[in-house]
Amino acid sequence: MIRSALACTAVLMLAACGASAGPEPMEPSGPSPTDPASLSEHIRVLSSDAFGGRGIGTEGERMTVDYVSSQFAAAGFEPGGPNGSWTQPVTLRRFNMSEAEGSISVGGRMIRLDQGEEIVMSTRLPDADGQVSLNGVPLVFVGYGTNAPERNWNDFDGVDVRGKIIVVLINDADFEEPGLNTFNGRAMTYYGRWTYKYEEAARQGAAGVLIVHEDAPASYGWNTVRNSWTGPQFDIERADPASERTPLEAWITRDTAVELFAQAGLDFEALKAQARTPEFQAVEIPGATFDGSYSLESDTIQTANIVGRLPGTTHANETILYTAHWDHIGIGEADANGDAIFNGAVDNATGTTALIELARLYGSGPRPERSIVLIGFTAEESGLLGSEYYAANPIYDPALTVAGFNMDGMNVLGRMTDVSVTGSGYSSLEGDLERFAALQGRTISADSEPQAGYYFRSDHFPLAKRGIPMLYADGGTALRIGGTAAVEAASADYRANRYHQADDEWSADWNLEGMAEDIALLYGMGLELANNRSWPTWNEGTEFRPVRDRTSARRQ
Repeated sequence: MIRSALACTAVLMLAACGASAGPEPMEPSGPSPTDPASLSEHIRVLSSDAFGGRGIGTEGERMTVDYVSSQFAAAGFEPGGPNGSWTQPVTLRRFNMSEAEGSISVGGRMIRLDQGEEIVMSTRLPDADGQVSLNGVPLVFVGYGTNAPERNWNDFDGVDVRGKIIVVLINDADFEEPGLNTFNGRAMTYYGRWTYKYEEAARQGAAGVLIVHEDAPASYGWNTVRNSWTGPQFDIERADPASERTPLEAWITRDTAVELFAQAGLDFEALKAQARTPEFQAVEIPGATFDGSYSLESDTIQTANIVGRLPGTTHANETILYTAHWDHIGIGEADANGDAIFNGAVDNATGTTALIELARLYGSGPRPERSIVLIGFTAEESGLLGSEYYAANPIYDPALTVAGFNMDGMNVLGRMTDVSVTGSGYSSLEGDLERFAALQGRTISADSEPQAGYYFRSDHFPLAKRGIPMLYADGGTALRIGGTAAVEAASADYRANRYHQADDEWSADWNLEGMAEDIALLYGMGLELANNRSWPTWNEGTEFRPVRDRTSARRQ
């Protein structure tokens, strides 16, 4: 059958599939194999200094939209946004904080907090527009800042934090002691993400949050915090911002937290250990108050998701979705080398390039029965805002969106023996992935760093919350030449020296054969779904299944 042939075509484009039983001849012929040199050139262009780090609301955004949409059009896709446009307009509120000063008074002395050094302060509360001062605000340590009634856990039980600043730990209570398994052991839940910490603080009526940064539980260094939060911040427009945002959203270094606790006569490590138990009680930090001030200006800007569509031949109202964020940080503070352009080559010119290549593959092969939609999301680096906007304002019916594949920070190291699943164990798509990976001589590996919470840190997450089965998988844990040690060393180096830093730049030395293999894998999976009547499902017990099940009658 032509369907089975089409489903294997992408894998056959790489020689790893050649040893398996040959499929039936395909008419017309499928697309030509992915050329790693072509991938490299797209990444080079998108991450060049000319694009200014692809900051949202900048000339770099216009250049990115023009480049990606022109590539979609050349591949035979049509505009997929509203009113025949290549874009879905997204309105964001931009927050520019300046003249930020902070200090903590405790134990008869003052701990100075310099922006970017001991603290990173920001806010996404429009009502705070103007000159803001927080004077003599009490500090309360609330452990991990978690309120999870289904787990019989409430760090706010017995304490009133209204009008106070809470000090919280990053990640989950299980991170330091996974054997407790209250929050899935080493696998971070959404309760461990900084986004949740800020949201829960607002629900509790706190005046602000100080998240204690530690490299291991955060899964990145202080440089990443500083680079991500010292520039303009963005948010979608909210009906009641005060219910979801606080006047102060901040991170402090671990050393600052240790000094704060010691000056108050407390033991930071001992309290961390106590915070790992459901019996933990919040602690008012004796005599500790926070003073801070900043100037805030907020306005709205227009940005956009880039959307291309290839209509299906017989079931055009049913959609296979591929997503990647096109944005990066833009231009920020210069590093030690004087480089202020955050090029975002791996993060995420690679994923954007994958969208372009998928457009070529689908556009040059036989037209599938279901529609293919490619979305380059905006403002991922500002908190998954472009995908959140699309999920709240979908162009294509979520109930009839068959499945989605997200691509963020793809493999630039070479061919892998396996393919890694971020947030493993969620959906039936992993069974399909295993089957297609085997055609490439690869296995699939469970999330190798579940403690980092990567499943909650990319654009598939807002769509998953709306019930759409989403797969986030690429790369692997072991190179065919170099093994696991090479992958681990390269990953550690990237995280320390390039992630959200100016050195995330294109390299002519990258081996993009592995990226080409991953694109072929995702193309093959999507093509099979586009030419059959199956509907992937969330696994039993996952938090997204009930949402999907509510619309099951529409997929009969």
